[in-house]
Amino acid sequence: MLESFSAETLARVQFAFTVSFHIVFPAFSIGLASYLAVLNGLWLRTRDETYLNLFNYWKKIFAMAFGMGVVSGIVMSYQFGTNWSVFSDKAGPVVGPLMAYEVLSAFFLEAGFLGIMLFGRDRVGDRLHMFATAMVAVGTLMSATWILAVNSWMQTPAGFGIGENEQFIPLDWWAITFNPSFPYRLVHMVLAAFLTVAFVVGAVSALHLLRDRADRESRRAFSMAMWMAVVVTPMQIMAGDLHGLNTLEHQPIKVAAMEGHFDREGDHQPFALFGIPNEKDGRLDHAIEIPYLGSLILTHTIDEQIKGLNEFDREEWPPVAIVFFSFRVMVAIGFAMLGLGLWSLWARWRNGLYDWPWLHRAALVMGPSGFVAVLAGWITTEVGRQPYTVYGLLRTSDSLAPVDAPAVATSLVAFVVVYFFVFGAGVFYILRMMNQRPATPKTGLHDGPVRAAGITPAAQIDPNFIPGAQPKEN
Repeated sequence: MLESFSAETLARVQFAFTVSFHIVFPAFSIGLASYLAVLNGLWLRTRDETYLNLFNYWKKIFAMAFGMGVVSGIVMSYQFGTNWSVFSDKAGPVVGPLMAYEVLSAFFLEAGFLGIMLFGRDRVGDRLHMFATAMVAVGTLMSATWILAVNSWMQTPAGFGIGENEQFIPLDWWAITFNPSFPYRLVHMVLAAFLTVAFVVGAVSALHLLRDRADRESRRAFSMAMWMAVVVTPMQIMAGDLHGLNTLEHQPIKVAAMEGHFDREGDHQPFALFGIPNEKDGRLDHAIEIPYLGSLILTHTIDEQIKGLNEFDREEWPPVAIVFFSFRVMVAIGFAMLGLGLWSLWARWRNGLYDWPWLHRAALVMGPSGFVAVLAGWITTEVGRQPYTVYGLLRTSDSLAPVDAPAVATSLVAFVVVYFFVFGAGVFYILRMMNQRPATPKTGLHDGPVRAAGITPAAQIDPNFIPGAQPKEN
Protein backbone atom coordinates (compact mmCIF):
# COMPACT_ATOMS: atom_id res chain seq x y z
CA MET A 1 0.00 0.00 0.00
CA LEU A 2 2.94 2.34 0.67
CA GLU A 3 5.02 1.26 -2.34
CA SER A 4 3.81 4.16 -4.50
CA PHE A 5 5.08 6.84 -2.09
CA SER A 6 8.56 8.34 -2.23
CA ALA A 7 10.97 8.32 0.69
CA GLU A 8 10.46 12.05 1.12
CA THR A 9 6.68 11.75 1.34
CA LEU A 10 6.90 8.85 3.81
CA ALA A 11 9.48 10.68 5.95
CA ARG A 12 7.23 13.76 6.04
CA VAL A 13 4.21 11.65 6.98
CA GLN A 14 6.22 9.91 9.71
CA PHE A 15 7.38 13.17 11.25
CA ALA A 16 3.91 14.67 10.97
CA PHE A 17 2.42 11.63 12.70
CA THR A 18 4.89 11.62 15.58
CA VAL A 19 4.83 15.39 16.10
CA SER A 20 1.01 15.38 16.07
CA PHE A 21 0.99 12.79 18.83
CA HIS A 22 3.65 14.66 20.75
CA ILE A 23 2.38 18.21 20.61
CA VAL A 24 -0.92 17.52 22.38
CA PHE A 25 0.92 16.43 25.53
CA PRO A 26 3.21 19.49 25.91
CA ALA A 27 0.28 21.76 25.08
CA PHE A 28 -1.64 20.10 27.92
CA SER A 29 1.23 19.97 30.41
CA ILE A 30 2.28 23.60 29.81
CA GLY A 31 -1.15 24.89 30.75
CA LEU A 32 -1.78 22.31 33.46
CA ALA A 33 1.51 23.06 35.25
CA SER A 34 0.52 26.72 35.54
CA TYR A 35 -2.97 25.70 36.69
CA LEU A 36 -1.43 23.52 39.41
CA ALA A 37 0.75 26.42 40.56
CA VAL A 38 -2.36 28.61 40.84
CA LEU A 39 -4.28 25.94 42.76
CA ASN A 40 -1.41 25.36 45.15
CA GLY A 41 -1.01 29.09 45.74
CA LEU A 42 -4.73 29.47 46.44
CA TRP A 43 -4.60 26.55 48.88
CA LEU A 44 -1.70 28.12 50.78
CA ARG A 45 -3.43 31.49 50.86
CA THR A 46 -6.94 30.38 51.83
CA ARG A 47 -6.47 26.89 53.33
CA ASP A 48 -9.64 25.95 51.50
CA GLU A 49 -9.66 22.15 51.11
CA THR A 50 -11.36 22.54 47.74
CA TYR A 51 -8.16 23.85 46.17
CA LEU A 52 -6.08 21.09 47.76
CA ASN A 53 -8.42 18.41 46.45
CA LEU A 54 -8.27 19.91 42.96
CA PHE A 55 -4.48 20.11 43.13
CA ASN A 56 -4.14 16.48 44.17
CA TYR A 57 -6.60 15.45 41.47
CA TRP A 58 -4.98 17.26 38.54
CA LYS A 59 -1.37 16.62 39.56
CA LYS A 60 -1.86 12.91 38.91
CA ILE A 61 -3.25 13.60 35.46
CA PHE A 62 -0.33 15.97 34.87
CA ALA A 63 2.15 13.23 35.80
CA MET A 64 0.69 10.90 33.17
CA ALA A 65 0.59 13.57 30.45
CA PHE A 66 4.13 14.74 31.27
CA GLY A 67 5.50 11.21 31.00
CA MET A 68 3.84 10.58 27.66
CA GLY A 69 5.08 13.94 26.37
CA VAL A 70 8.68 13.07 27.26
CA VAL A 71 8.54 9.65 25.61
CA SER A 72 6.89 10.91 22.42
CA GLY A 73 9.34 13.80 22.17
CA ILE A 74 12.43 11.61 22.30
CA VAL A 75 11.34 9.78 19.15
CA MET A 76 11.32 12.96 17.07
CA SER A 77 14.92 13.81 17.89
CA TYR A 78 16.06 10.50 16.42
CA GLN A 79 14.27 11.26 13.17
CA PHE A 80 16.53 14.26 12.64
CA GLY A 81 19.42 11.84 12.33
CA THR A 82 17.70 9.00 10.49
CA ASN A 83 15.33 10.64 8.01
CA TRP A 84 16.58 14.23 7.90
CA SER A 85 20.33 13.98 8.32
CA VAL A 86 21.06 16.58 5.60
CA PHE A 87 18.91 19.10 7.48
CA SER A 88 20.71 18.20 10.73
CA ASP A 89 24.08 18.66 9.05
CA LYS A 90 23.29 22.01 7.48
CA ALA A 91 21.10 23.57 10.20
CA GLY A 92 22.70 21.77 13.16
CA PRO A 93 25.05 24.62 14.16
CA VAL A 94 21.98 26.80 14.78
CA VAL A 95 19.26 24.33 15.74
CA GLY A 96 21.41 21.99 17.85
CA PRO A 97 22.46 24.48 20.56
CA LEU A 98 18.91 25.83 20.91
CA MET A 99 17.56 22.33 21.49
CA ALA A 100 20.39 21.64 23.92
CA TYR A 101 19.49 24.79 25.86
CA GLU A 102 15.93 23.46 26.11
CA VAL A 103 17.16 20.23 27.69
CA LEU A 104 19.69 21.85 30.02
CA SER A 105 17.63 24.78 31.25
CA ALA A 106 14.01 23.68 30.93
CA PHE A 107 13.72 19.91 31.00
CA PHE A 108 16.22 19.52 33.85
CA LEU A 109 14.27 22.16 35.79
CA GLU A 110 11.02 20.29 35.27
CA ALA A 111 12.49 16.88 36.03
CA GLY A 112 14.40 18.12 39.07
CA PHE A 113 11.34 19.51 40.83
CA LEU A 114 8.66 17.16 39.49
CA GLY A 115 9.12 14.55 42.23
CA ILE A 116 8.90 17.20 44.95
CA MET A 117 5.72 18.58 43.43
CA LEU A 118 4.10 15.15 43.16
CA PHE A 119 5.20 13.55 46.43
CA GLY A 120 6.97 16.10 48.61
CA ARG A 121 4.33 18.22 50.34
CA ASP A 122 4.58 16.38 53.67
CA ARG A 123 8.35 16.00 53.36
CA VAL A 124 9.68 19.45 52.47
CA GLY A 125 7.01 21.82 53.82
CA ASP A 126 4.58 24.13 52.11
CA ARG A 127 7.04 26.82 51.00
CA LEU A 128 9.51 24.53 49.28
CA HIS A 129 6.66 22.52 47.79
CA MET A 130 5.16 25.71 46.36
CA PHE A 131 8.57 26.67 45.00
CA ALA A 132 8.92 23.26 43.33
CA THR A 133 5.45 23.55 41.81
CA ALA A 134 6.28 27.00 40.45
CA MET A 135 9.59 25.72 39.03
CA VAL A 136 7.80 22.94 37.17
CA ALA A 137 5.47 25.55 35.66
CA VAL A 138 8.39 27.82 34.76
CA GLY A 139 10.23 24.84 33.27
CA THR A 140 7.35 23.99 30.95
CA LEU A 141 7.17 27.60 29.78
CA MET A 142 10.94 27.72 29.23
CA SER A 143 10.73 24.48 27.26
CA ALA A 144 8.09 26.00 25.02
CA THR A 145 10.28 29.10 24.61
CA TRP A 146 13.32 27.22 23.31
CA ILE A 147 11.39 24.85 21.04
CA LEU A 148 9.43 27.74 19.54
CA ALA A 149 12.69 29.65 19.07
CA VAL A 150 13.89 26.71 16.93
CA ASN A 151 10.66 26.52 14.96
CA SER A 152 10.42 30.28 14.51
CA TRP A 153 13.98 30.44 13.21
CA MET A 154 13.08 27.81 10.62
CA GLN A 155 10.11 30.00 9.63
CA THR A 156 11.90 33.38 9.69
CA PRO A 157 15.65 32.71 9.76
CA ALA A 158 17.90 35.50 11.04
CA GLY A 159 21.31 36.05 12.63
CA PHE A 160 23.22 33.50 10.55
CA GLY A 161 25.75 33.17 7.76
CA ILE A 162 26.46 30.44 5.20
CA GLY A 163 29.75 28.55 5.55
CA GLU A 164 31.90 27.12 2.81
CA ASN A 165 30.29 23.72 3.35
CA GLU A 166 26.81 25.30 2.99
CA GLN A 167 26.10 25.01 6.72
CA PHE A 168 24.15 27.72 8.53
CA ILE A 169 26.66 29.40 10.83
CA PRO A 170 25.37 31.34 13.88
CA LEU A 171 26.51 34.95 13.91
CA ASP A 172 24.13 36.60 16.40
CA TRP A 173 22.39 34.38 18.95
CA TRP A 174 20.06 37.18 20.03
CA ALA A 175 18.88 37.61 16.46
CA ILE A 176 18.57 33.84 16.04
CA THR A 177 16.54 33.34 19.21
CA PHE A 178 14.43 36.49 18.96
CA ASN A 179 13.82 36.19 15.24
CA PRO A 180 10.96 38.18 13.62
CA SER A 181 8.18 35.63 14.21
CA PHE A 182 9.29 34.30 17.63
CA PRO A 183 7.35 36.68 19.96
CA TYR A 184 4.09 36.17 18.09
CA ARG A 185 4.49 32.40 17.86
CA LEU A 186 5.39 32.08 21.55
CA VAL A 187 2.43 34.12 22.79
CA HIS A 188 0.05 32.32 20.44
CA MET A 189 1.23 28.88 21.56
CA VAL A 190 1.25 29.60 25.31
CA LEU A 191 -2.25 31.07 25.18
CA ALA A 192 -3.33 28.01 23.19
CA ALA A 193 -1.95 25.78 25.94
CA PHE A 194 -3.84 27.74 28.61
CA LEU A 195 -7.07 27.48 26.63
CA THR A 196 -6.54 23.78 26.02
CA VAL A 197 -6.35 23.13 29.75
CA ALA A 198 -9.21 25.51 30.52
CA PHE A 199 -11.57 23.61 28.27
CA VAL A 200 -10.39 20.20 29.50
CA VAL A 201 -10.92 21.29 33.10
CA GLY A 202 -14.26 22.82 32.11
CA ALA A 203 -15.35 19.60 30.40
CA VAL A 204 -14.37 17.36 33.31
CA SER A 205 -16.06 19.68 35.78
CA ALA A 206 -19.17 19.89 33.60
CA LEU A 207 -19.34 16.08 33.51
CA HIS A 208 -19.40 15.90 37.29
CA LEU A 209 -21.83 18.81 37.57
CA LEU A 210 -24.24 16.94 35.30
CA ARG A 211 -24.05 14.08 37.80
CA ASP A 212 -24.12 16.22 40.94
CA ARG A 213 -24.66 20.00 40.82
CA ALA A 214 -23.59 20.29 44.46
CA ASP A 215 -20.08 18.90 43.85
CA ARG A 216 -17.98 21.61 45.47
CA GLU A 217 -14.70 20.90 43.67
CA SER A 218 -16.37 20.68 40.27
CA ARG A 219 -18.22 23.95 40.85
CA ARG A 220 -14.98 25.73 41.73
CA ALA A 221 -13.03 24.24 38.82
CA PHE A 222 -15.81 24.97 36.33
CA SER A 223 -15.97 28.59 37.44
CA MET A 224 -12.19 29.00 37.07
CA ALA A 225 -12.23 27.35 33.64
CA MET A 226 -15.00 29.57 32.33
CA TRP A 227 -13.24 32.69 33.58
CA MET A 228 -10.20 31.57 31.59
CA ALA A 229 -12.40 31.10 28.51
CA VAL A 230 -13.85 34.59 28.88
CA VAL A 231 -10.52 36.33 29.47
CA VAL A 232 -7.98 34.36 27.42
CA THR A 233 -9.99 33.63 24.25
CA PRO A 234 -10.20 37.32 23.19
CA MET A 235 -6.50 37.64 23.97
CA GLN A 236 -5.81 34.65 21.74
CA ILE A 237 -7.86 36.10 18.89
CA MET A 238 -5.88 39.35 19.14
CA ALA A 239 -2.59 37.44 19.30
CA GLY A 240 -3.63 35.44 16.25
CA ASP A 241 -4.39 38.63 14.36
CA LEU A 242 -0.95 40.05 15.14
CA HIS A 243 0.67 36.75 14.22
CA GLY A 244 -1.19 36.85 10.91
CA LEU A 245 0.12 40.34 10.14
CA ASN A 246 3.65 39.15 10.90
CA THR A 247 3.18 36.12 8.65
CA LEU A 248 1.89 38.33 5.84
CA GLU A 249 5.09 40.36 6.07
CA HIS A 250 7.50 37.42 6.06
CA GLN A 251 5.57 34.56 4.42
CA PRO A 252 2.98 36.06 2.06
CA ILE A 253 2.58 32.79 0.13
CA LYS A 254 1.48 31.01 3.30
CA VAL A 255 -1.10 33.70 4.01
CA ALA A 256 -2.41 33.49 0.45
CA ALA A 257 -2.87 29.74 0.92
CA MET A 258 -4.55 30.24 4.29
CA GLU A 259 -7.00 32.71 2.80
CA GLY A 260 -7.50 30.84 -0.48
CA HIS A 261 -6.45 33.91 -2.45
CA PHE A 262 -5.38 33.04 -5.96
CA ASP A 263 -5.91 36.45 -7.60
CA ARG A 264 -6.21 40.05 -6.51
CA GLU A 265 -9.81 41.19 -6.22
CA GLY A 266 -9.74 44.76 -7.47
CA ASP A 267 -9.21 47.32 -4.71
CA HIS A 268 -10.24 44.98 -1.91
CA GLN A 269 -10.02 41.36 -0.86
CA PRO A 270 -13.00 39.34 0.39
CA PHE A 271 -12.73 36.71 3.10
CA ALA A 272 -13.65 33.20 2.00
CA LEU A 273 -15.74 31.49 4.65
CA PHE A 274 -15.69 28.32 2.58
CA GLY A 275 -14.48 27.09 -0.77
CA ILE A 276 -12.61 24.30 -2.49
CA PRO A 277 -9.09 25.28 -3.60
CA ASN A 278 -8.46 24.28 -7.20
CA GLU A 279 -4.68 24.31 -7.48
CA LYS A 280 -4.69 22.98 -11.05
CA ASP A 281 -6.70 25.90 -12.42
CA GLY A 282 -5.54 28.43 -9.83
CA ARG A 283 -8.89 29.42 -8.36
CA LEU A 284 -11.19 28.88 -5.38
CA ASP A 285 -14.27 26.92 -6.44
CA HIS A 286 -17.70 27.21 -4.76
CA ALA A 287 -16.49 30.15 -2.69
CA ILE A 288 -18.70 31.72 -0.03
CA GLU A 289 -17.15 35.13 0.63
CA ILE A 290 -17.66 38.25 2.71
CA PRO A 291 -16.66 41.38 0.72
CA TYR A 292 -13.84 43.59 2.07
CA LEU A 293 -13.30 41.40 5.15
CA GLY A 294 -10.11 39.82 3.82
CA SER A 295 -8.44 43.22 3.40
CA LEU A 296 -9.75 44.35 6.79
CA ILE A 297 -8.34 41.31 8.57
CA LEU A 298 -4.98 41.20 6.82
CA THR A 299 -4.21 44.92 6.46
CA HIS A 300 -6.72 46.58 8.81
CA THR A 301 -7.97 48.62 5.85
CA ILE A 302 -10.79 47.92 3.41
CA ASP A 303 -9.14 48.96 0.17
CA GLU A 304 -5.61 47.53 0.17
CA GLN A 305 -4.71 44.87 -2.38
CA ILE A 306 -3.15 41.57 -1.34
CA LYS A 307 -1.00 39.34 -3.53
CA GLY A 308 -2.60 36.11 -4.69
CA LEU A 309 -0.98 32.71 -5.20
CA ASN A 310 -0.96 33.13 -8.98
CA GLU A 311 1.54 35.95 -8.60
CA PHE A 312 4.09 33.53 -7.14
CA ASP A 313 6.01 30.69 -8.76
CA ARG A 314 3.98 27.47 -8.43
CA GLU A 315 7.07 25.67 -7.16
CA GLU A 316 6.86 27.91 -4.08
CA TRP A 317 3.27 26.99 -3.27
CA PRO A 318 2.52 24.90 -0.18
CA PRO A 319 -0.25 22.26 -0.34
CA VAL A 320 -3.02 24.87 -0.55
CA ALA A 321 -6.03 22.72 0.40
CA ILE A 322 -4.46 21.45 3.63
CA VAL A 323 -3.44 24.95 4.75
CA PHE A 324 -6.79 26.45 3.73
CA PHE A 325 -8.96 23.99 5.65
CA SER A 326 -6.73 23.61 8.73
CA PHE A 327 -6.72 27.39 9.16
CA ARG A 328 -10.53 27.48 9.08
CA VAL A 329 -10.77 24.69 11.63
CA MET A 330 -8.52 26.64 14.00
CA VAL A 331 -10.46 29.89 13.54
CA ALA A 332 -13.85 28.20 13.89
CA ILE A 333 -12.82 26.55 17.15
CA GLY A 334 -11.49 29.87 18.45
CA PHE A 335 -14.83 31.59 17.95
CA ALA A 336 -16.67 28.57 19.39
CA MET A 337 -14.52 28.97 22.51
CA LEU A 338 -15.43 32.64 22.66
CA GLY A 339 -19.11 31.76 22.30
CA LEU A 340 -18.99 29.28 25.16
CA GLY A 341 -17.14 31.80 27.33
CA LEU A 342 -19.78 34.46 26.68
CA TRP A 343 -22.53 31.94 27.36
CA SER A 344 -20.94 31.11 30.71
CA LEU A 345 -20.69 34.83 31.49
CA TRP A 346 -24.41 35.21 30.83
CA ALA A 347 -25.13 32.17 33.00
CA ARG A 348 -22.97 33.59 35.78
CA TRP A 349 -24.86 36.88 35.66
CA ARG A 350 -28.17 34.99 35.81
CA ASN A 351 -26.91 32.83 38.72
CA GLY A 352 -27.15 29.73 36.57
CA LEU A 353 -23.51 28.80 36.05
CA TYR A 354 -23.89 25.56 37.98
CA ASP A 355 -27.52 24.88 37.13
CA TRP A 356 -27.76 25.10 33.33
CA PRO A 357 -27.33 21.55 32.01
CA TRP A 358 -27.13 22.63 28.37
CA LEU A 359 -24.19 24.87 29.22
CA HIS A 360 -22.51 21.91 30.92
CA ARG A 361 -23.21 19.67 27.93
CA ALA A 362 -21.72 22.27 25.60
CA ALA A 363 -18.63 22.53 27.82
CA LEU A 364 -18.32 18.74 27.78
CA VAL A 365 -18.46 18.67 23.97
CA MET A 366 -15.83 21.44 23.82
CA GLY A 367 -13.41 19.48 26.01
CA PRO A 368 -11.15 18.29 23.16
CA SER A 369 -11.45 21.57 21.23
CA GLY A 370 -8.12 22.94 22.45
CA PHE A 371 -6.23 19.88 21.19
CA VAL A 372 -7.95 20.07 17.81
CA ALA A 373 -7.17 23.80 17.52
CA VAL A 374 -3.51 23.24 18.44
CA LEU A 375 -3.19 20.49 15.82
CA ALA A 376 -4.95 22.61 13.19
CA GLY A 377 -2.71 25.58 13.96
CA TRP A 378 0.40 23.43 13.85
CA ILE A 379 -0.63 21.97 10.49
CA THR A 380 -1.26 25.46 9.14
CA THR A 381 2.16 26.62 10.28
CA GLU A 382 4.23 23.64 9.20
CA VAL A 383 2.49 22.69 5.96
CA GLY A 384 2.30 26.37 5.04
CA ARG A 385 6.10 26.57 5.28
CA GLN A 386 6.53 24.01 2.51
CA PRO A 387 8.37 23.40 0.26
CA TYR A 388 11.07 24.49 2.73
CA THR A 389 12.47 23.29 6.03
CA VAL A 390 14.36 26.56 6.51
CA TYR A 391 12.05 29.04 4.81
CA GLY A 392 13.37 30.36 1.53
CA LEU A 393 16.81 28.77 2.03
CA LEU A 394 16.69 24.98 2.40
CA ARG A 395 14.07 22.95 0.57
CA THR A 396 12.49 19.89 2.13
CA SER A 397 13.56 17.73 -0.80
CA ASP A 398 17.18 18.78 -0.15
CA SER A 399 16.93 18.01 3.59
CA LEU A 400 16.21 14.29 3.29
CA ALA A 401 18.69 11.64 4.36
CA PRO A 402 19.81 9.02 1.81
CA VAL A 403 17.19 6.49 2.92
CA ASP A 404 15.08 4.09 0.91
CA ALA A 405 11.30 4.29 0.85
CA PRO A 406 10.75 0.70 2.11
CA ALA A 407 12.85 1.39 5.21
CA VAL A 408 10.89 4.54 6.02
CA ALA A 409 7.60 2.76 5.33
CA THR A 410 8.52 -0.06 7.73
CA SER A 411 9.39 2.33 10.55
CA LEU A 412 6.23 4.35 9.85
CA VAL A 413 4.02 1.28 10.22
CA ALA A 414 5.86 0.35 13.43
CA PHE A 415 5.31 3.83 14.83
CA VAL A 416 1.61 3.75 14.04
CA VAL A 417 1.12 0.37 15.74
CA VAL A 418 3.21 1.15 18.83
CA TYR A 419 1.87 4.68 19.27
CA PHE A 420 -1.75 3.67 19.12
CA PHE A 421 -1.15 0.84 21.57
CA VAL A 422 1.05 2.65 24.11
CA PHE A 423 -0.42 6.13 23.98
CA GLY A 424 -3.92 4.80 23.48
CA ALA A 425 -3.55 2.96 26.78
CA GLY A 426 -2.18 6.10 28.44
CA VAL A 427 -5.02 8.29 27.19
CA PHE A 428 -7.55 5.66 28.27
CA TYR A 429 -6.06 5.69 31.78
CA ILE A 430 -6.18 9.50 31.91
CA LEU A 431 -9.84 9.43 30.87
CA ARG A 432 -10.56 6.90 33.62
CA MET A 433 -9.02 9.23 36.18
CA MET A 434 -11.02 12.15 34.80
CA ASN A 435 -14.20 10.10 35.14
CA GLN A 436 -13.76 10.10 38.92
CA ARG A 437 -14.76 13.09 41.04
CA PRO A 438 -11.95 15.40 42.20
CA ALA A 439 -12.70 14.57 45.83
CA THR A 440 -12.29 10.81 45.23
CA PRO A 441 -9.59 9.66 47.67
CA LYS A 442 -7.76 7.38 45.21
CA THR A 443 -7.50 8.16 41.49
CA GLY A 444 -4.83 5.67 40.50
CA LEU A 445 -1.56 7.26 41.68
CA HIS A 446 -0.30 7.03 45.26
CA ASP A 447 0.78 10.22 47.01
CA GLY A 448 4.21 8.75 47.62
CA PRO A 449 6.51 5.92 46.53
CA VAL A 450 5.39 2.52 47.78
CA ARG A 451 8.50 0.48 47.05
CA ALA A 452 11.99 1.25 45.80
CA ALA A 453 14.61 -1.15 44.46
CA GLY A 454 16.23 -3.34 47.11
CA ILE A 455 15.50 -6.19 49.49
CA THR A 456 14.00 -4.22 52.36
CA PRO A 457 10.37 -5.32 52.88
CA ALA A 458 7.83 -2.72 51.85
CA ALA A 459 5.97 -0.88 54.56
CA GLN A 460 2.43 -2.01 55.18
CA ILE A 461 -0.19 0.43 53.89
CA ASP A 462 -3.41 0.97 55.77
CA PRO A 463 -6.21 0.11 53.29
CA ASN A 464 -8.34 2.86 54.88
CA PHE A 465 -5.64 5.48 54.40
CA ILE A 466 -6.87 8.66 52.67
CA PRO A 467 -4.14 10.71 50.91
CA GLY A 468 -3.86 14.24 52.28
CA ALA A 469 -5.85 13.51 55.45
CA GLN A 470 -4.44 14.54 58.83
CA PRO A 471 -3.78 11.79 61.38
CA LYS A 472 -6.23 11.65 64.24
CA GLU A 473 -5.01 12.28 67.75
CA ASN A 474 -5.63 9.61 70.41
